Amino acid sequence: MATRIVVYPLTEGGGRRVRANGEILGRARSLGELLEFLRRAGLDPDDVDLRDPGLFEWRGGGPDIWE
Repeated sequence: MATRIVVYPLTEGGGRRVRANGEILGRARSLGELLEFLRRAGLDPDDVDLRDPGLFEWRGGGPDIWE
């Protein structure tokens, strides 16, 4: 099964919830934290295109929205 990452809108407490294949990875407060979540999920952050619609579903703004 191909990996599918969902990044949710900003929360009131800050950060964006992140899921990979339905599993919650955590709440990323920056792009750097998101990349660390991807690494822990087995993806190479250097090889990931953050704008790839086949890999990412961005809700509430794209990879430039963190605050």
